[in-house]
Amino acid sequence: MNIRAFYRATKVENAQPPYDTIHLKVFYPGKISEGEIDMNQEMMPVDSQHAPFPVVIFLSGFNCHPQMYEWLAVKLSERGLVVVTFSWVEESFPGKVNMTPGINFQLWKPDNYGTGSTSSTLPTIILELERLNSEGILAGMLDLEKIILGGHSAGGRIAMENADPRFYPQVAAAFAYGTTSVAPVILGHELGKILPLADSQPLLLIGGTCDGVVAKMNVYNGFPENATIGVEETFAQAISGGRDDSYLLLLEGANHFTISDPFDPTTARPFLDFPATKPEDEIRSLMAETIGLFIDAHVRQQSIAFDQLKELLNNSHPLIKSFERK
Repeated sequence: MNIRAFYRATKVENAQPPYDTIHLKVFYPGKISEGEIDMNQEMMPVDSQHAPFPVVIFLSGFNCHPQMYEWLAVKLSERGLVVVTFSWVEESFPGKVNMTPGINFQLWKPDNYGTGSTSSTLPTIILELERLNSEGILAGMLDLEKIILGGHSAGGRIAMENADPRFYPQVAAAFAYGTTSVAPVILGHELGKILPLADSQPLLLIGGTCDGVVAKMNVYNGFPENATIGVEETFAQAISGGRDDSYLLLLEGANHFTISDPFDPTTARPFLDFPATKPEDEIRSLMAETIGLFIDAHVRQQSIAFDQLKELLNNSHPLIKSFERK
């Protein structure tokens, strides 16, 4: 399968110029027969074998370029998914310009949390997906009732919080790496509080045993300096479960930026991280397989994927520190 991608640019509603444009990269399964190649052709035809395609929207970490996650976008597209990554540079606070997943900080405040979407980018991206489904090479090929939110770090948190039919009825599941729902003290929350999640859609929460960024953020917000306690408490307290479609997976030896390849040490906060202690390429391979099977099982409802996911998570894999399901 040939994985191809194209770019789109669109305006973010209510954002002020010059920080009002979001740039998307859309990955899709391509197909071209020998003899059909045109030297002037940039857009490869779509391999419609798996259409209509569920769509993954991946939200990057704070000051993390989306190129860091292209390896995962390609892996998921190879399974017959359309994957959207994006970059948005905004003035997140007065005088502070960052690349962000788009966070509505007002909706993180104690009196506001849970009353609206904490994402300032998802409405724009979903609207652009509707346009893509009405024109161009992906017209009629997107299943916009099966959108999966995924993300890393702050982007992972936004993915978890917005898998909520009150805000986005199109979202069918979410996955996240290196994040928690620990309440941000800086916005007025009490120390050591876990904010609830909607818990209405399947969720895969993944953490690493060497995640130094999560460990240090835990301390700031009232938890011990531990790489996994905030992740574990999120799974324990923020999700009631009962449907057997919520998963907690802790990866042995993975740090905060294990999910990124290539890794960019010039931005974000790699200086807070702990060293990874296991081969990161092997961890990423396990991560991609788990995410792919999770989507196949709980979004595509493929019975064989349920069995494969169960076997993968229960076979004492050396890179799996622990696994829970509820």
